Order: sequence, then C-alpha cells, then structure tokens
Amino acid sequence: MNKKIIPIFYACDDAFVKYTIVSLKSMIENASKDYSYKIYVLNTNIGDDMADRLSALSNDSFEVIFTNVSSYLESISDRLPLRHYYSKTTYYRLFISEMFTEYDKVIYIDSDTIVQGDISELYNTDIGDFYLGGCREQAMEQVDVYGTYCEEVVGVSRHAFFNAGVMLMNTKQFRDKKVLDRFISYLGEYDFIVTQDEDYLNLICKDHVYWLDQKWNTELTDGLEYPYDYRDASILHYIMVNKPWHYHECRGADIFWSYAKTTSVYDMLKAELEAYTDEERQRDAESARQLAQMAVDETNREDNFLKQHIKKKRSQYRVKLEEKIRQYEKEGRFDEDVEDDPPSRQIMPDEIDYLRRGLGAKFKTWVAHQKAKIFLKTILDKKIMIIKDIKGIENWKSLTTGAIVTCNHFNAFDSFAIQEAYHASKQWPKQKFYRVIKEGNYTSFPGFFGELMRHFYTLPLSSNLKTMVKFTEATNTLLQKGNFVLFYPEQAMWWNYRKPRPLKPGAYKFAVKNNVPVLPCFITMRDSEILGEDLRRSIKDFDIDENFIPDGYYVQEYTIHVGEPIYPDPNLSYKENMAYLAEKNFECWKAIYEKEYGIKLEY
Repeated sequence: MNKKIIPIFYACDDAFVKYTIVSLKSMIENASKDYSYKIYVLNTNIGDDMADRLSALSNDSFEVIFTNVSSYLESISDRLPLRHYYSKTTYYRLFISEMFTEYDKVIYIDSDTIVQGDISELYNTDIGDFYLGGCREQAMEQVDVYGTYCEEVVGVSRHAFFNAGVMLMNTKQFRDKKVLDRFISYLGEYDFIVTQDEDYLNLICKDHVYWLDQKWNTELTDGLEYPYDYRDASILHYIMVNKPWHYHECRGADIFWSYAKTTSVYDMLKAELEAYTDEERQRDAESARQLAQMAVDETNREDNFLKQHIKKKRSQYRVKLEEKIRQYEKEGRFDEDVEDDPPSRQIMPDEIDYLRRGLGAKFKTWVAHQKAKIFLKTILDKKIMIIKDIKGIENWKSLTTGAIVTCNHFNAFDSFAIQEAYHASKQWPKQKFYRVIKEGNYTSFPGFFGELMRHFYTLPLSSNLKTMVKFTEATNTLLQKGNFVLFYPEQAMWWNYRKPRPLKPGAYKFAVKNNVPVLPCFITMRDSEILGEDLRRSIKDFDIDENFIPDGYYVQEYTIHVGEPIYPDPNLSYKENMAYLAEKNFECWKAIYEKEYGIKLEY
C-alpha cells in the first residue's frame, strides 16, 4: 500500500547544511512512520561531502532530494530587479510553489530548528483557503521596536506578523493568487531590510494566515516569554544570534545537542562552538543592536513603505479617519462618531408611521423592499460587499419568538450583511427584519439611499420626545408579534474597526421589557484582493463613490457569526437583566474576536 507523501523543504548552502542535518535528524526521530516524507533541499552550492552526510539520513520513510535552484533563478532573472537576491537562500522558499506545481501543500522549515513533534500532524492541519499556516513572530510581539516597525513600516499588526521560518504553505493558493509575482513587484517598489523576505510575505499574506498553535514555531532567544514551557514545543527555532553552536548557555542548547550528538556532524559543531571567539560574540551583540536600530530608523523614515503607500495610494479622508479612530480608542471615546453626520432635523410624531399601517406607507415599503433586493444582489455580485461565510445560522433558525439582533457597526453596508444572514435563516416572511437607524439618516439622505432609509423596514430614533414614545411603542409591538429588530449597541460607526466596543444599554431594555432573547451577531473581516479604485472602475454605471470604496484600501471579506440567543433571566430585576444581557452579548463578541483573529482583545 502506497503511503501518503508529505513534501518538506529546507533551503541552505554548504556552510549551513550541517544544521539542516541536525534538524532533519530530530524530525526523523519524532515523525510518524505512517507516511512517506520527501525532503527537498533547495541549494546552489552544496559540496559532495556535506551532501553525502545529509543523504545518509534517508531511510524507508524519508527520502532526501537535492534541488539546485540555479537554473530556475536564471529563468526568472529578467523579472527580478536586484540580482543580489539570488544568493540569499532565505528567498528560495518563495519559488517553491512555481517550481513544484505537483504539490498543493508543502512544509517549509528553516535549518536552525529542532523538531520535537510529529511533523505529519503539522502537515495534516486543514488550513482551508488561507495562503499559509504560520505562527506569530514572538520577537515582533514582545520587543517594542520590532512591533512598532511591523505596524508603521510594513503595515501589519505586531500581533498578526508571522515567522516565515516554519510555514505550512498552501502552494495552490500561492500560484492562484500570484504571490511570487506580487513579491517581485514589491521588490521593485521597496527594499525591506529588517526581516527581508519575511516582511514581503507578511505584507502579501496579511489577513490570509491560518494561525497554528505557537508550539509549532517557538522562537528561542534571550528576553522572550512563553505561556508554556518552551521545552515542550513541537518545533524549537533558534532565531537571531541565539545559536547553540556559538553559545554554551543559550536557551534550549541541551535539546539541540541531544540530537546533534547522534549525527555525523557532531564533531564539526562542537569544534565550531569551541572555536567561536569572544570577539565574534561581541560582533553578534553589535549585529543585534544594529538590527534593532535599523528597525527604529526605518520606522522614523519619512519615505518608509507604509508612509509612501499612504501618501501615494490611500484616500486621505480615510487615512485621517483611521488616525481619529486610534485617538478615540486611546481616550476611550468608543460611542462617539468619528465621521460628521449629515445636517439633520427633528422627526415629528405626525410624519412617521413606524408600523406601516397606512396604504401609502405599505406601498412605499413594498417598493423600497423590491429596490433593496436588487441593490443587495448588485453589491454582492459586483463584490462591493463580500460575504465569505455565515457561521451559526442554526442559532437564528431556532428562534420562534421576536428577538433583538445586535451587530458590531463598522460600515454603512453592515446592516445588509445581517440582512443576508436573516435571509439564510429562512424566517421571512413570517418574521420580518427591522433596523434601528439614526435620525439624520432618516431625514437627510437624498435619492435612492434616502428612500431605503425612510421606507425599507427602518425604525428611526428621534430627538423629539413624543416621536420617541411612538418609536418605543412600535418596537415593543414588533417584538411581541415575533419580528426581529437590529440594534447597534456600540452606538457609533467606526469604519473597518475590528474590535468589539463597550455596549450601550438601550437595546437590552427592549429585550427585558418584551421578554425576548438577544441574538448577538459579530462580523469579522479580512482583506480581499480587490482594491477600491479597481472596483469603482468596474462599476461606473453604479452610484457608489469613494466614500464607500476608498482608494488604496482592499474591500473586506465578511464572515458573519451568529451567536447563541441570550435570554433574560427571570430571577433578575429589570435593571440587572439589562446589565446581564449586555455583559453576555459582549462576552460572545469578545470570544468570537479572539478566536477568529487569534488576538487577545486589548484597547
């Protein structure tokens, strides 16, 4: 019976192959024998002696294959703007998907590693359509100068920056999404010098990384902290200057030597350790200092990558909006609008029929509903709004009463995303879907959007007390009749803001008053590959301006998460129940945020 093949790639030169031997030896000792492993060693200049030593590790399960990349590099030489990249073995991993089209998924691993876990478990991880599975760069998260560099030069959160030394690569996606072409394009645009190809990969793969358990790439160097015993890690990665063959006391040195002593290069490595001088160690310390300074210098450059990108490509209105959101977050002003509302006026009680009882109101609602269906289909078809998935729809389907639906508020179209989830629940037309909107949205929008705001099952708030009495009575009636009412308990809209914000109590009063559940919905997002300006060029016939699809920003792909209904507790008082529902709602959102983004919620 043929065993399943697991392709694994190293990249090294003749000087570094001795560390590859130790890494591979550890991998072999701990790997399941149920698979066949093909170990590809990408290189340009490994000599016969070291090649023989590495080949000697081959056995019934492991086959070592040397692949000289020289001819491939020559074949793409006219596409690479800088020839000095050819000689950097770290860049070879970027060529794997194009050189080995027979594979849709591979493992890439650096040579300065020890594999204590079963590598087949890593390979068998289902990463879906993500470009790769990776672990966070712990040095970027924990060392501020590097974290700041990630965010202010590369444009990737320090908490979402992966270490490219261990990757489960979706090489099919690399080919389909033209990752190599995008890398070459960025090479010609900007020279990242701190982590080099890792910077480019993080830039290209932003939002498309499946986060593996951190134990699959535990970085060993001084100063880092771990929420687990690093000695239990599946893969130990000796990063920066923290090399056991240069330092007697480095972290995890004993583990490295326990494998090294069983290899043919043990004496070489011991000799290297003993020959390593204090002068060389001082040079390492200076190199580490220079790397940190390089990160600081790049961050402070007025023409660094992110600043260039912002100045040249991004909508300046949205750039300023993001800055304002960051400032409001620091100040805890979570419920305040960051965008100027249109001029408004009071909605008077005699001008609105919340329950659409009159024939005129019913007709206008029917017309608006038909137009809204066409509009929703259009924005989905043209990818103005992208819904990647709806999770937990069974929670909505289970409802037999009215409910308060809550959602995070980050886009003018997010209520249409929740509308899609409502359609997926198949509750229409027995239970209708209404949305609470601001007074200014009802009174001030012209044209098509104004028609939707006024007639498409909306419940506008009002600054007029008598109108608010009508709003309250109508909302109570709708809930008691089994309908759904969407509230935004964060109150203000913060464009593309991903974190859940503290919740206001208004929505929960209605849930307690009418003894109906709260259905907590939370939308997570990631960058698509569609830029705003590209999309607008493709929809010239549609009245969508840069305010909705700004230049220099990717359209977001939404995943709608429908949480379990939260019911009022009959043992609590009215006020206690409001607080209870708000607390449980926030806990649900927070759990979704932390699970989906893999980041602890912090402001």
